[in-house]
Amino acid sequence: MEFHELVSARKSVRRYRRNPVPRAALEAILEAANRAPSAGGLQAYEIVVAERQDTRSALAQAAHRQDSVATAPVVLVFVANPRRNASRYGGRGVSLYSVQDATIAAAYAQLAAAAQGLGSCWVGAFDEDKVGEILGAPRGMRPVAMLPIGYSDETPHAVPRRGIDHLVWHEKF
Repeated sequence: MEFHELVSARKSVRRYRRNPVPRAALEAILEAANRAPSAGGLQAYEIVVAERQDTRSALAQAAHRQDSVATAPVVLVFVANPRRNASRYGGRGVSLYSVQDATIAAAYAQLAAAAQGLGSCWVGAFDEDKVGEILGAPRGMRPVAMLPIGYSDETPHAVPRRGIDHLVWHEKF
């Protein structure tokens, strides 16, 4: 699929079939995330692959009972790891760059999932402390996004978007 077709075709999926995600597809998604740009090439993030039902159910509860997190066969959790870039970038690396790194990797993973014929849905509404506890995240690491992935069991409709002329500004606001 051509890139712009892929971006246009990608929709947020919240209902998944029970079919497992093939290992090769998951590896391709993780490889795409690994290729995402990051501040200084330091990749100040980690990815937790949640496939066990008990882990996914706990993550769904921490995500304010978003059932799609529990029903997708795989959930990727992107966790900012500020220690990886703190010495080079200081406070900005800790508070911003690590979060940006995790976010960009999640976006690459989401597009890679679509390219594999899989659905996903960006999940950002969750209790960070609970997610960190569920994952056994070391102190100082910050869960940034969850990405349930699987074969879609629905046909999501396109969400209206602002026109470019209402979104883009040239030089100044």
